[in-house]
Amino acid sequence: MPQSLAKIYVHLIFSTKNRERLIPDDIRADLHSYLGGILNGLGCTPVEINSEPDHTHVLFVLSRTETVSNVVGQVKKSSNDWLRAKDARFAGFYWQAGYGAFSVSQSAVEEVRDYIRKQREHHRRRPFQEEYRAFLQRYGVEFDERYVWD
Repeated sequence: MPQSLAKIYVHLIFSTKNRERLIPDDIRADLHSYLGGILNGLGCTPVEINSEPDHTHVLFVLSRTETVSNVVGQVKKSSNDWLRAKDARFAGFYWQAGYGAFSVSQSAVEEVRDYIRKQREHHRRRPFQEEYRAFLQRYGVEFDERYVWD
């Protein structure tokens, strides 16, 4: 087969440094558009993006020529720089050093999109840290609580 083909969905989750509630509602739509633009520029297709004041969820199709770590690095660095340049409120803004990236099957894409869309509602019942731990456990990711948060 001479052609290389792939369609890998990734659910990316990352928070603000120390989970500080720094992403206000008035910037969210622009931030989501900017994140989508970064993904498009990397050859990745954004599917769903949403954020809460302290974290972000991104569902995207991974480009067959990019690594997850490179995409995440570019998304976080570029959006961090963009936020800082956009508004003085974000002069000291940082994303956390780490992230979670989870595979999503084609059959689960709509369920994950719906989950991401309903973050505000979801977090009325469950805080981010509890949500993130549940993802790690569901995907069988071993972790040391001392190093998950920064």
